[in-house]
Amino acid sequence: MSATELNYAQVPTQLTFDDSVFPCIVVNNNNASTVEEAVAFIRANKNELAKKLRSSGAVLFRGFPVDSAETFDTFSAGFDYDNFTYQESLSNAVRINFTERVFTANEAPKDVEIYLHHEMAQTPISPSKLFFFCKSAAEEGGATPLCRSDKLFSALKQFDSQLADDFEQKGLKYTTYMPAADDATSGQGRSWKSTLSVETKEEAHSKLTELGYEWEWLEDGSLKAITPVLPAVVTLENGVQVFYNQLIAAYMGWKGVRENPSVAITFGDGSAIPKQGLEKIVELSKDYTFDLAWQDGDVALVDNEMAMHGRRPFTGERKRQVLVALTAANA
Repeated sequence: MSATELNYAQVPTQLTFDDSVFPCIVVNNNNASTVEEAVAFIRANKNELAKKLRSSGAVLFRGFPVDSAETFDTFSAGFDYDNFTYQESLSNAVRINFTERVFTANEAPKDVEIYLHHEMAQTPISPSKLFFFCKSAAEEGGATPLCRSDKLFSALKQFDSQLADDFEQKGLKYTTYMPAADDATSGQGRSWKSTLSVETKEEAHSKLTELGYEWEWLEDGSLKAITPVLPAVVTLENGVQVFYNQLIAAYMGWKGVRENPSVAITFGDGSAIPKQGLEKIVELSKDYTFDLAWQDGDVALVDNEMAMHGRRPFTGERKRQVLVALTAANA
């Protein structure tokens, strides 16, 4: 086997579809002993890896010489995708930067589950691809669930074609609350100043107007913001439809939404999404979800259009540390 030849692996829990396995797993087998050799390997296989990523939705790289934020930065940069920094995003998750392009996946407490979602699909600006790097795995739990959104939408169409059509035709509006100051105890605790990259309310108004939001200032200094109409379903260049949204995460994880979904999510015309439909979507997603049980040094490349992701709770004294780097929409 040559130093640049792709070597695939399988695990028992991989999902198999007619056109792909999910995720695709590429192993090193000591072909690359330095991060520079790993980058050379990536560039030699760039076209084939891009095809695998688009067909599978996620590619896991296992056994490569990535052991720090800096080597992860170098490894992920080897794909030559345009960078999408945390600062320029509208994510309301609290995170910590290590390098300009590398930051923590989420700072929510370890007992908090982060439910399936497409990264930043609840905002008008979202990344194209996501790199995750496991610097240290949890002692127990802490897997990253990955869900094939194209398969989920196909299943939804079969179950309730009218509901699927409503999502496709009407789109969605999200209502989010941005606190006055960063709250590290919440999975959505980034302040409005940090989220919008502003310092004053006047600057916030300008940014929100530019992005098409409606908003309201609350008595505690927090900001209630309602998005413009955003897609619930996206049709890719190959004609595949994906369920591109944050419905599961919002319904399962956002405060008060399970009791009354309309406090945070509605169809684009403002009408209510049926609760039983949201329950069915959560149920259907389980059939298309793979739990990535991390090993130290793993790097996962996820197509943000094809696959949702989340985070399982974890326990133990060992610090679970998963870092992320994002790529721009034209990548």
